[in-house]
Amino acid sequence: MKLKNTLNLILTLPLILLFCACEDPIDVNLAEADPVLVVDAWVNGQAEDQRIFLTQSQPFFDSVPLRGVKGATVQLRTLMDTYTFEDNGNGEYLWNPSPSQPQLGQDGDDFQLTITVNGTTYESISKRNPVPTIDSITFRFEEGNAFFPDSHFAEFWSRDIVGPGNTYWIKAYKNGELLRAADEINIAFDGGFSAGGNFDGVEFIRPIRDAINPLIDDEDNGGFLSPYVNGDSVYVEIHSLTNEAFFFLNEVAIQTNRQGGFAELFAAPLSNVPTNIVKTSGDGASVVGFFNVASIATNGKRFVP
Repeated sequence: MKLKNTLNLILTLPLILLFCACEDPIDVNLAEADPVLVVDAWVNGQAEDQRIFLTQSQPFFDSVPLRGVKGATVQLRTLMDTYTFEDNGNGEYLWNPSPSQPQLGQDGDDFQLTITVNGTTYESISKRNPVPTIDSITFRFEEGNAFFPDSHFAEFWSRDIVGPGNTYWIKAYKNGELLRAADEINIAFDGGFSAGGNFDGVEFIRPIRDAINPLIDDEDNGGFLSPYVNGDSVYVEIHSLTNEAFFFLNEVAIQTNRQGGFAELFAAPLSNVPTNIVKTSGDGASVVGFFNVASIATNGKRFVP
């Protein structure tokens, strides 16, 4: 009996200490780190303004807006053309289409990004890969269950380009607003989720087609509301990716879509996602971020029951 009581005390004491510890504020002192250059260079071949953003990293607990990097030189080059991005203020660099340069290159073009900041040069390479068309968008009705009431769900219909290793980023907009949450990052390797899935040349699998539906909490009754109701619109874009960009976004989703709480003790630690941008000369800051040139296919539809 004495042994049993001792074991109960051993098992209970850590829980008591844990709950007691939760009552006291904890001051976290993080080591100072040198700022790094953050490059947001996701551009595309649409005949529209293209933007590249340069900012500086900041301490984790800082709530001030990111500081833009001004006065840099930003250029894209292909075998035939050079595209110069002009400093538009506060870290935004802008390229405008013109009659002689109506868009950024063509499918299959290789692009070199060159950024020079205070004598330090950073470079990266990306290919503009092709993208399949979106044949249609449809809506389907499903009867209510434990999670959803009677609901209408959207699907897009498109087929992966024949040939293994094509990668895509599917972006969805409901009523003009991008689904931008971490758990709404929708990427595809061929027609499936990952390499080795044997989905080459097929229609995108249903979980990818269904990921254009927003999850809207029903705060009154629990569960979720119907993703689309009468009059709602859905707009879908498929962006082509390099394989490196696919793995970058996959890691971003893993790093940002975290459950929090006690589970974080067993989760992979946060770290900078590997970049495809390198410092080639100078002794300036290190660099993070990514460079990708996409082709885009689009389609949209308004829901009318």
